[in-house]
Amino acid sequence: MEGPSLPDGGVLMSVVNHVQTGAAAASVPVKPAATWWEQPAFFRYGFVVLILIVWEIVGPFISPIFFTYPSKIAVAFYDVTVSGELPYYLGQSLEVMAYGLSASLVVGIPLGIAMARFRRLDWALDLPINALYATPLVAVVPLLVLWFGIYLKAKIIVVFLFAVFPVLINTYQGVRECDKNMLEVARSFRSNEWRMWQDVLIPFAVPYIVAGIRLAIGRGLIGMIIAEFYTTISGLGFMITRYANVFEMDKVFVPVIVLMVLGVSLTSLLKWVGRRIAPWSAANR
Repeated sequence: MEGPSLPDGGVLMSVVNHVQTGAAAASVPVKPAATWWEQPAFFRYGFVVLILIVWEIVGPFISPIFFTYPSKIAVAFYDVTVSGELPYYLGQSLEVMAYGLSASLVVGIPLGIAMARFRRLDWALDLPINALYATPLVAVVPLLVLWFGIYLKAKIIVVFLFAVFPVLINTYQGVRECDKNMLEVARSFRSNEWRMWQDVLIPFAVPYIVAGIRLAIGRGLIGMIIAEFYTTISGLGFMITRYANVFEMDKVFVPVIVLMVLGVSLTSLLKWVGRRIAPWSAANR
């Protein structure tokens, strides 16, 4: 009597694999979807909203000579924007920031690369750069105003000095930290100096350079305001001193908050650029 027919080997293995895969999938716990209060955006923006709410509640109980609150700042922001005052002074500050920060990148990145690759240049410039970086630049601003005047040139130089050192030092460190094994591999494939820069050194240093520019943006904004405090009547720094002298705190906070938003926007933009040009960096994963 003939027994029941069995599936061939290929069909049998397919059935076994299907059963094993299903069992493995069933044994893996399924992580539930994160709720809205577990999202990063909830903590990031929810905490800011909480601060604004508390500020709005507490602010009216403090003397308006010394403090203000968000609703009054919003009204003041509307007034100085409609009058054209805020766009005018903001444009002046952005001009100084753009020139000073651009100059710091043009000087800081090539000089940092050169110091990292040429030891004699590193030995020659290491002490002067460290000395300038350690010097409180606020104390140097009156000298710069005395030497270069009170107009645009002096303010650009101040922003440049505040912003150039983070770019230079981070670029230098990025090139110096390059993995020696990667350089040996490039040499073993007979890469010339240009190819080594293109394929190994610059890609490795890009995350460091981006981090240096992010630091330079914050320091450049500080230098810009300090320069406007000391120099001619222009820019957001002049708005701050002008309204502080007459105790209009709501209008004092307008340029301060604009500076905060400007700094956050520029650093966020730079983060996005860093993720686009250096996706291999651990900081961008």
